[in-house]
Amino acid sequence: MEMRLKIGDREKALGFKDGFRFETSAEVLDISEADARFRGPLVVEGTLENTGGSFRVLGEVHATRAFICDRCLAEVEAQERYPFTEDFHRDCAADDLDANEFGDDGIDLAPLVRDVVIAALPIRNLCRPDCKGLCPKCGADLNQGDCGCDREVTDPRLAVLKDLMKNDSDCV
Repeated sequence: MEMRLKIGDREKALGFKDGFRFETSAEVLDISEADARFRGPLVVEGTLENTGGSFRVLGEVHATRAFICDRCLAEVEAQERYPFTEDFHRDCAADDLDANEFGDDGIDLAPLVRDVVIAALPIRNLCRPDCKGLCPKCGADLNQGDCGCDREVTDPRLAVLKDLMKNDSDCV
């Protein structure tokens, strides 16, 4: 599905605002399952506003993303929102690489939406911010409760010092 905003006579109407809504899929945006697994459509909603020198596109992408928590390995589905704001100009200077340009056929939102979604994906997928993960000894999910294992990790280089502390407490 094409996500193109038509400009036409809107270029002459300073202050003009118009809403838009598109539904698309990760496949159409060329987002692979290796990047993210989305359930259902990605819904893009927002407004197009003529600011005089440019058109401002304000919007948000709504999606349901499925992932496996990096700490506890639970399968999770989360409703996510990815906001964006971008200005588009009719004629950009050749040396202005940060500017977005549009032509007579309007503004194509697909590259913008793809970039917003990819940039918003987290580096670590967590089922919740305070996820306790798995016990390194028995593999139990610590979010469900304590497993009873002794999880104290002693640096083997410091084990000799621990023995010295035991001997010191015996002398007192």
